[in-house]
Amino acid sequence: MAVFASGRGTNLQALLDAFPPGHPLGEVALVVSDREEAFALERARARGVEAVHLPWRKGRFAEEAQALLKARGIDLVLLAGFMRILPAPFVEAWYGRLLNIHPSLLPDYPGLHVHERVLAAREAFSGTTVHFVDQGVDTGPLLLQARVPVLPTDTPEALEARVLSVEHRAYPLAVRLLLLGLAGPEPLSLVLRRIWPEVPYRSRPYYLRAERALRAWGRSVEEVGFATDWARAAFLFAYRVEEELAGGVRYAVPLPRELEERVEALLGRVNSRA
Repeated sequence: MAVFASGRGTNLQALLDAFPPGHPLGEVALVVSDREEAFALERARARGVEAVHLPWRKGRFAEEAQALLKARGIDLVLLAGFMRILPAPFVEAWYGRLLNIHPSLLPDYPGLHVHERVLAAREAFSGTTVHFVDQGVDTGPLLLQARVPVLPTDTPEALEARVLSVEHRAYPLAVRLLLLGLAGPEPLSLVLRRIWPEVPYRSRPYYLRAERALRAWGRSVEEVGFATDWARAAFLFAYRVEEELAGGVRYAVPLPRELEERVEALLGRVNSRA
């Protein structure tokens, strides 16, 4: 994996901790920054990870980055506080293998100055979103979201700190889901593709996780449909992935013992540090 970062690199640090060299799922092997003074580069060097300053030269950065990624055998690119909009050809080449984390519950509050805007609107909740990058700004398919409360006494700095603490857990979790084949940008089955326009935007990650959970169990949406214990187990898994991020809220669905065990086993794989 390569991480692109422009600043302090706190989410980078969470990814370095979660995916050190030799990790069986994947390792952060390269950190790239458009800013030479970015502390993210120091974090990488401290872990023995290659750190490269790649100046932002319009029309050249993407080409140079692409060559570097190819030379290092990179499979997945993670944006972590990378404050540039990547050009369309780069995004298209990496679609489905290019993630970003944003400090709001998308599609609300894309772009900059998120926390000030959330407080001005007197929202009850804010949060973070890990999403696949497309050619828009913070518009790609959702992978994972986590909510945090907005307190009446919050300042932008206080809200930022609360959201950031959740980001540090959410980003590695989202990456694990992708590496385990339990997340993706689009439906796999024809059944889900047919109903996709009707699925609410924020519900889509749950459908995608449920579909992939069924595949992990050797089943499919076409085979089991949406009104069976298999489907209920798959959606239970999909929601319980975010259990810790939601403050330990536990979702209960009555299921046969065999399916309960399958849900627990798959959650164990997602939450494992190995």
